[in-house]
Amino acid sequence: MNKFLTLSLPVLLLSTAMPAWAQPAAREKKYFQLLEKTFDEQQAYNTVWFVEQRWRLAGNSGFNESIYHVEKILQQAGFVNETNGEQTARLTYRIEKRPMKRVTWEPVDASLYIVGEKEPVLQFKTNCNMIAMYSAATPEGGVTAELVYAGKGSAKELEGKDLTGKIVMAETGIGGVYGNAIKGGALGALAYSMPGYNQPTKNTHSIQFQGIGYTDSLHQKWGILLSYAAKERLKAALAKGTVTVKVVVNTKIYTADELTLVANVRGKTKPHERFVFSAHVQEPGANDNASGVGALAEMARTTALLVKKNKVVPQRTLTFLWGDEIVSTRRYIVDDSVRAKGIKWGLSLDMVGEDIQKTGGTFLIEKMPDPSAIWTRGNEKHSEWGGSPLTEADMFPHYFNDLLLNRCLFEAAKTGWTVRTNPFEGGSDHTPFLNAKIPGLLMWHFTDVFYHTDADRLDMVSPAEMKHVAKSALATAFLLTTADDKTAASLIDDITRNALQRLQIEFELSKKAVQSGSDKAKEQHILQVWGDWYVKALTTATDIPAKGNGKRVQQAIEKGKQQIQQQTASYISQL
Repeated sequence: MNKFLTLSLPVLLLSTAMPAWAQPAAREKKYFQLLEKTFDEQQAYNTVWFVEQRWRLAGNSGFNESIYHVEKILQQAGFVNETNGEQTARLTYRIEKRPMKRVTWEPVDASLYIVGEKEPVLQFKTNCNMIAMYSAATPEGGVTAELVYAGKGSAKELEGKDLTGKIVMAETGIGGVYGNAIKGGALGALAYSMPGYNQPTKNTHSIQFQGIGYTDSLHQKWGILLSYAAKERLKAALAKGTVTVKVVVNTKIYTADELTLVANVRGKTKPHERFVFSAHVQEPGANDNASGVGALAEMARTTALLVKKNKVVPQRTLTFLWGDEIVSTRRYIVDDSVRAKGIKWGLSLDMVGEDIQKTGGTFLIEKMPDPSAIWTRGNEKHSEWGGSPLTEADMFPHYFNDLLLNRCLFEAAKTGWTVRTNPFEGGSDHTPFLNAKIPGLLMWHFTDVFYHTDADRLDMVSPAEMKHVAKSALATAFLLTTADDKTAASLIDDITRNALQRLQIEFELSKKAVQSGSDKAKEQHILQVWGDWYVKALTTATDIPAKGNGKRVQQAIEKGKQQIQQQTASYISQL
């Protein structure tokens, strides 16, 4: 995950106790029961095990091996390779190959020593993120040179220093100091930069992966990323006098094809309409995002099994997509305008398997932009990534936020699973959907103290957590690809109650704010915006039924809108 955006729901909706009004309809109960029996979390975990052993970047061998591993799972489940497009069978898949415009890269080995000391400062076998992405290899046998400390590694700090034939160390991101150091004649660069949420003074050997810019094969140098412990050890040595270090780097840089794997479960009556799942393959961690790859592979296998047994009969198509984060999903949307018109929902699985007792990364649904992304208050909370406040023009009113949340809460009520949400922040595979005005959500975990570090390994993954996420995600997709008028009306009633509950919470917050001196008109406006958001969200619910004439659905929508408008007006008048 390259996370940079988020949304949140009131604490009342985040309770693991399912409110009586939100008890699922018979169809939904059936889906959860089927998924409990059919989804095999151990198989998902086995896929995570395979994928997390590989350092994955689009085009490299680890990425491609992961794609082909999932292909085997699909084949064994009954998916057939497309010959004449998606219409050739009920279960189809394809691997799309495209020449990459840029080279790919993969690490092989590396080590960092202080000359004269026996124990290495860093070794690749224990710190697999120590080589900056797109680093070139050193000459065979490595390089030995004087180490120069350069503070933050800025051009000003390096000005006037003789760097020729030396190695520069700085406490900043590798990208900046590398460029400045190489311009000054340095052989390479060492850099330390760790966010506070990684707790580097506690997890002293963690390293977050970073990269350097690529020029060409003749001029490319290397960069080494330091852990907190490595940085402190080098600084302690420098405090005693001149330090000479030896660096050995072995990497591969080469041209390659980019692979995207797309699997389809063809809808029976509306195959052109689809629910799209996506999980990105690149990034080297277990949770980020081998867990998404493994969970989605098992979700596809589970769906195929249920469809073949006619336990689930999708009227709309379910699509499962594995590829390069944001790039593959965006291309799937923009490359085929006809197909894009039929995409009704997008759901990204990114960091979905965390053992929260070890990582601290609570499960979250990142909502589409709602008013909580403008007024983040009460129990609303951004992740530690943070999010820039949005405007009313950025809002995306839609029922998808609450519909997915209610499925997760049902799973939580029966299992004790912790479910939370956060206001929109962005940065994963849900953003291309939103950019294309398609409803898109993210299922993820944060704050993870091992996020993007080489400590994000298999022992941080929980098979049970993946199953919670997968069951909730698939139940949502099954409902939206099979719903008749009765089921759709029931779902709309649930969302109406969510809206009334949200309005009550916002009213209590506004009332306290006015009592504390806040502008009354401002607080009334917040309530009005929330009311309007939910009225517009219910209006979009006309597309929930996959079959039926929609009369019952329209009645449920109109009833819900009227209740929301009346409640909004009542609360505004009471302020």
